[in-house]
Amino acid sequence: MLLAMKNMFFFSLVMLLTIQASAQVNFVEAGKVYFEKRVNQYQLLDIDHDNEWAQLMKKNMPKITVNNYLLTFNKQHSLYQLIKENDDTKYIFGMKPSANDKIWIDLSNNSITMQRDVFEQTYLLQDSLRKLEWKITGETREIAGFECKKAVTKICDSVYVVAFYTDQIPVSSGPESFSGLPGLILGLAVPRLYTTWFATKLELTAPNASVAAPKLKGKLTNWQSLQKDLNKGMSDWGKSGPKYVWNALL
Repeated sequence: MLLAMKNMFFFSLVMLLTIQASAQVNFVEAGKVYFEKRVNQYQLLDIDHDNEWAQLMKKNMPKITVNNYLLTFNKQHSLYQLIKENDDTKYIFGMKPSANDKIWIDLSNNSITMQRDVFEQTYLLQDSLRKLEWKITGETREIAGFECKKAVTKICDSVYVVAFYTDQIPVSSGPESFSGLPGLILGLAVPRLYTTWFATKLELTAPNASVAAPKLKGKLTNWQSLQKDLNKGMSDWGKSGPKYVWNALL
């Protein structure tokens, strides 16, 4: 009798551990992620100095701007877009987000379609996803309830990018045009642009939920042509020029 009870206890313990292990490996395959994007306008455009223009900007513009974005995703597609323009925030020239900007990623075809306003011009980028050379570090942090791993890469040859992704969501996408990691990016930072994106909330949807492709328009381009066009247009903008280019190529 005692042996039978021990066997029953051992069997129950094994079953409990099995159920817990199964629950821990459940993956999220479709949903909506809400991101908070924060930009330090003062440092971005070097207006922490005490010249007359800097003082004017400090008097009339907030140091930090905050906007909310939505990433809708499933295993094949993702759509990233501004939720709503913040009418209460004042932006330094060229820093205001556009509700027209949308980024559609087709993971099944390794392609991206991006509509982006850059000053008076609307571009329609159609190209392959960028082949970013990610380096995964041993650091981790929790974001929106998910354990995330740190990875780093560069864009535009020298612009350092830090990302935090979770392999609990095995979808290789994230905010802006970033992809290529073995999980969804829930945190992002570009130090030279004094900008961060962090997920604040995730809503689950059915795994087979579709992500509708938006109707996009603009001057047709690709990664190489867009960077060339922007570099040419902002060649005489001094130190601010490259920052506008990098920002447009995120």
